[in-house]
Order: sequence, then structure tokens, then C-alpha cells
Amino acid sequence: MKNDATPKTPPQAIVGFGKHDHAQCKTHGLSRAEAVCAAAKVQLTPVRRRVLEILLEAHEALGAYDVLARLAKEGLGSKPPVAYRALGFLVDNGLAHRIEKLNAYVACAHPGEAHDAAFMICRACGAVAEAEPRGMMKRTAVEVGFQIESLVIEAEGLCPDCVPKASL
Repeated sequence: MKNDATPKTPPQAIVGFGKHDHAQCKTHGLSRAEAVCAAAKVQLTPVRRRVLEILLEAHEALGAYDVLARLAKEGLGSKPPVAYRALGFLVDNGLAHRIEKLNAYVACAHPGEAHDAAFMICRACGAVAEAEPRGMMKRTAVEVGFQIESLVIEAEGLCPDCVPKASL
């Protein structure tokens, strides 16, 4: 799925918890999505695009009904299949991830790049950051001869903004 002709994800979009130019992050995410869809010859319809924008704006995991409420408010659909189909399309095309623990979705920090995902979920504010799980798990798998086909890690804790508040 990797397309080397499209721009790479900027470091600030990978951080998730760090301060960054949010407008640039959203613009970059949408341009990557357009490139990924063009390369795959699939359509980023207005509803799919808006759902991705909603996820990019949030920087936290959103449930399908949260997305649906925004779509309905904007006149883009009020029935659950509208949101679920758009979210399914985004996940299937590597533009979003489903966070199992939260039964929710986040925009992918590495759209169009084949990768495993690890998520850090702040239990206080709900912010989510995506990282690529490397290291011990993959080394251990190689050592025992296990071939990992898919790896998703979900870690819950406190983000940098919430750690000081928790210690008060």
C-alpha cells in the first residue's frame, strides 16, 4: 500500500500529545488521504472525507455515534450505516484505526504506509497518540519463530498534559 510519491507524515503528526500546528496536521492528513485514495483508485466521497476531517480535528478516539452526531448536525446523514460505512472505508484503506478498548476510531498518523500500530490512550482527557510498536515484541517473535501478521497495542495511562494534574 506504500506509495513513495506521496509526502511522508510530518513528525508533529506522529507525536499526538505534543504541541503542533493543528491546521497543518489536518491539511497534511487530508492530502495524504487523497493521494492514498487516488493510488488505490477508490473514492474519497464527501461523507468519507468529512468523517476523516472529524477524526483529524479530534485528536482523540471517537465512537461511531459521536461521528454520526456531527454528520447529522451538518446534514450529511443521520442513520448509523452512514457513519459505519465511512469509518469502515477509512479503516480498510489505512486512513483510520479502530481502538478496540474504546470501541472508537482515530485518524491514522501514517496513512498509506504499511505499519503496525500502538496507541497511547490518556485515561484522563481521552487524547490518543499513535506510535509504531517496535522492539521487544518483534524481536521475541523472531527468536521463537513466530511470524507476526498484525500487531496492535493499546496502552492506557496519562498524557504529558494530564500527568501534572494527576499528582495534585
